[in-house]
Amino acid sequence: MTSAKKKRLEEAGWVAGDAAQFLELTEEEARFLDLKLALATGVRELRERKGLMQAALADRLGSSQSRVAKIEAADRSVSLDLMMRSLLNIGATATEIAKWIRRAEPDRAA
Repeated sequence: MTSAKKKRLEEAGWVAGDAAQFLELTEEEARFLDLKLALATGVRELRERKGLMQAALADRLGSSQSRVAKIEAADRSVSLDLMMRSLLNIGATATEIAKWIRRAEPDRAA
């Protein structure tokens, strides 16, 4: 959002903020959410790069296509353990995983 638009909204009585402020998340909760979102993006990106459909990844994980969809959406029912196992199962390297984790950090500094 541009600063001019933000100013107009605030002058009209609106409060501008981010999702973490709206949800009243602690700094730790916001960082955890950013981490889950970054890893979920990694699962989707790597799955697509490897040419796998969600159902094929589900078969490899012994799970269901809907569960893979939840992994990629960073659903609250999905653990970091399952995300990491999914990444490793489709061949993610430690360097790639670190890259996705680093992507989550700048968002909190802004």
